[in-house]
Amino acid sequence: MNDRRQLSRRRFLYNFAFASAAIAAGPASWVIRPDWANAAEGPIRIGIATDLTGALGFAGNTDANVARMVVNEINETGGLLGRPIELLIEDTASNESVAVGNVRKLIQRDKVDLVLGGIASSMRNAIKDIIISRGKTLYIYPQAYEGKECTPNLFCTGPVPAQNCDRFIPWLIKNGGRRFALPGSNYVWPQTINAYARKVIESSGGEVVFEEYYPLDQIDFSSTVSRITSNKVDVVFNSVIPPGVGSFFKQLYEAGFSRNGGRLGCVYYDENTLEMNQAHEIEGLASSLDYYRAFAVEDPVSAKIQSAYEKQFPGKFRFSAGSAATGTYRGLKLWEAAVKEAGTLDREAVAAALDHAKLAEGPGGPAEMVPGKRHCRMNMYVGVARAGQYEIVARSAGLVDPKEC
Repeated sequence: MNDRRQLSRRRFLYNFAFASAAIAAGPASWVIRPDWANAAEGPIRIGIATDLTGALGFAGNTDANVARMVVNEINETGGLLGRPIELLIEDTASNESVAVGNVRKLIQRDKVDLVLGGIASSMRNAIKDIIISRGKTLYIYPQAYEGKECTPNLFCTGPVPAQNCDRFIPWLIKNGGRRFALPGSNYVWPQTINAYARKVIESSGGEVVFEEYYPLDQIDFSSTVSRITSNKVDVVFNSVIPPGVGSFFKQLYEAGFSRNGGRLGCVYYDENTLEMNQAHEIEGLASSLDYYRAFAVEDPVSAKIQSAYEKQFPGKFRFSAGSAATGTYRGLKLWEAAVKEAGTLDREAVAAALDHAKLAEGPGGPAEMVPGKRHCRMNMYVGVARAGQYEIVARSAGLVDPKEC
């Protein structure tokens, strides 16, 4: 086994740049092939369906990079079940109608053994039936989302409302104030997480001053900003998403919200999204995530993962939690452990093993699936933006239960 692993390392020639490691296989398609593909049964195929283009391309490109990094690591240590892994990437383009056709390629043309991806909840809902019901394939959804996804053979590896809110909202009340506004984009994630947040706010002694929703492409928030300032809102618990969120935060800053003591809170904001605004416009913004770059300073495992990513993918697509990079890493490593335990790629056998899979080391610490729930326990952290970077100001005492399904 060790000899074969050493051989695979010598044969493996990825440099993880699309120009030299990926083969275009039609519009919006990329195939990343291992250099050693001489296993008797051929390579195991993993499909990544993510937004390489469109409004959420900053997140999707990061997720694709993480998948390439993890698959490289697996192949360098001998592959899985004695076979190399071939990675097939399809662009979901922040557009459900485009995504459906491209994901169908992964299932029907490429016959992948796993699909991982989707960022917005509307994307997950658009593609999951093609993968699970029609394609009879396992699906891992890596993004933080609103919860309530309890479909068999669909596993979720990002945070959900109980993990985002149960500790974060009491922190916001203590470090911001009692009067909350809940502005959000008009789709399922903001509406559902705000319903959960409202319960935590009210049970923690806070008050929701108003809750309202906006078209996904809205960029003028002057009336909302006026309502926030005139009603003396203490905390804006934001679920407006890109592209509008940058304009919203800028307009809030210009109206003096933060200068007058207001606190911004946003559970998806990470190191990538910080750059949508000037640092002074979002100074003091608080977020609740399963990983921050700052954690790598104190955790050698996270530091190693962060360093490996930055070495392979220098540039603007940063390894971060809000972009589902951590959920992608976690999902692939948990799936790897499940396949090893099952000793087969049979969907039902792998799903049964994935149901209780554990990851001893990962970005942000260990993680584990909750048996029977298809969601993941993980550590959670509160980060506050200081001069364009995050400082960790609070953390969970251990793995936080998702309280789902």
